[in-house]
Amino acid sequence: MKGFNLNLALRWTAIAICGFYLSAGRAESFSGKVVGIADGDTLTVLTASKQQHKIRLAEIDAPEKHQPFGTKSKQSLSDLCFGKPAEIIPFAKDRYKRTVARVKCTGIDANAAQVNSGMAWVYRRYAKDPDLYVLENGAKMEKRGLWAESSPVPPWEFRRRVSKNVRPL
Repeated sequence: MKGFNLNLALRWTAIAICGFYLSAGRAESFSGKVVGIADGDTLTVLTASKQQHKIRLAEIDAPEKHQPFGTKSKQSLSDLCFGKPAEIIPFAKDRYKRTVARVKCTGIDANAAQVNSGMAWVYRRYAKDPDLYVLENGAKMEKRGLWAESSPVPPWEFRRRVSKNVRPL
């Protein structure tokens, strides 16, 4: 066939297949009322159909409960979201079967707000939104929240130390 380019056809087929899987893997957005706050990056939403969904805020990682700012981070998320309507934009399910999502509480991006106020780190392992890094840098520069500490320990390092029975800082 004149003008047929097999490599180009294969590339377009691969792109179409990838697009299908990426769009099929992402769940539909949903909304509900925030009825629980577990910590600075996990909340529970109750939908109108009375289904509860445990939500892990995507792309961020808040201090653990026994870390400095762990309680303040939880309170910050509670002030922002508890008892309020929330829009959930799911990305995936984590190993604990929580929905990993961006969350907007009364129109405010809770993921970004937690980072901006210094109540969470950008979770570098999973973050894709470059704006979160800008917000984190601003919080560091202005020593907001956990950045007021001289050497804050990221939660992923804290968990690793605890799991190895190494005394946390």
